[in-house]
Amino acid sequence: MCPRCDDFARTVRMLGSLALYADADGSDLLFVELVGPALAASLPEPPPGFLPPGYDPNEGPEYPGKGWTP
Repeated sequence: MCPRCDDFARTVRMLGSLALYADADGSDLLFVELVGPALAASLPEPPPGFLPPGYDPNEGPEYPGKGWTP
């Protein structure tokens, strides 16, 4: 596996683990709120072939909250 693929897979696993931790009893939700966005922002570009050819993340349906700013 390529190093970029390893980084991507590892970051996705950490995000998944954080999501599971957030749902656990007694989890520190402040930790989740602080680490989650930073971890998501550190997600590297997906490895080649991960997304279908011609995929455009700006295309597609509108989701609730899209365009929301704090």
